[in-house]
Amino acid sequence: MNSRSAVRNRPLELVLSPVDNTLLAHLCGALDENLRQIETALDVSISRRGERFTVQGSRIGQARRAVEALQHFYASAQKPLSVDNIQLGLIELNNAPVRRLSSGESPADGPQLVTRKTELHGRTPRQIEYLKAIQAHDVTFGIGPAGTGKTYLAVASAVDALERDIVERIILTRPAVEAGERLGFLPGDLAQKVDPYLRPLYDALYDLMGFDRVTKLYEKGAIEVAPLAFMRGRTLNHAFIILDEAQNTTPEQMKMFLTRIGIGAKAVVTGDITQIDLPKAQKSGLNEARAILADVRGIAFTEFLKEDVVRHPLVARIVAAYEQHSNGSQSKPPA
Repeated sequence: MNSRSAVRNRPLELVLSPVDNTLLAHLCGALDENLRQIETALDVSISRRGERFTVQGSRIGQARRAVEALQHFYASAQKPLSVDNIQLGLIELNNAPVRRLSSGESPADGPQLVTRKTELHGRTPRQIEYLKAIQAHDVTFGIGPAGTGKTYLAVASAVDALERDIVERIILTRPAVEAGERLGFLPGDLAQKVDPYLRPLYDALYDLMGFDRVTKLYEKGAIEVAPLAFMRGRTLNHAFIILDEAQNTTPEQMKMFLTRIGIGAKAVVTGDITQIDLPKAQKSGLNEARAILADVRGIAFTEFLKEDVVRHPLVARIVAAYEQHSNGSQSKPPA
């Protein structure tokens, strides 16, 4: 190993002071689980003895980020820190200037939404931009990889609009495209066949409003979850409409959906153009809409990147690995 590599791999030492055993316990979590989360997210190794931490990574920048994360979480550990606190906090640390976090200022610069999740806000700059775009435009497109919060934040914005009486109902829809399975082989009638495709939308609603409230609003018609085919021929007034998995719409379906928007309505279209399940010869309505509507006033586009992934820390690395593999495959000359 040369001297330059030795410098890069030299472990960093951190001593937390003043020492508070309660804060230290909250920081580390049960069986040091919180430290393991930091290790996984930042690709470092952390060892400690009391308040003394040793951090080592293959890149010195990662080790420094881990030290900054430890200092930040220690300063905010008045209450026990859950795995969710750590994972979401790491995302904010990665996207907000360290000077703001260390000064104790909140990274939540974007809109605060009225939902059951009192601390719900944009965690990354593009998430904040997305929430602002939804509030400022009648039609918003959120395009990007899995785990970036496209659907969840759209549903949260819909719940917020319903709670503030900005809209009278929420309509959630997505195309029932077969990803390797035939609908005809699934049991039940049409509604039961498409229900699995709509389950992620139900899950988001339950998380943001609670099962009982969603059930009551569903029975009153204030919430509707339906496959895209059921939208044809309707005019949707005073509604917040979300089209999820829009990469699996045809151009005709996308045009049909966008022309359903009525008076006092908002629409959000979400999709991941890297996960198209349409037949190879079929164009994606999302791709076409992005090209056709890019310059139309009143329509906003937010393009998410792998840095916006807010799921398990490994998801961002999985997305990055697939992107790297795809780019490498495309750059290879044909045999």
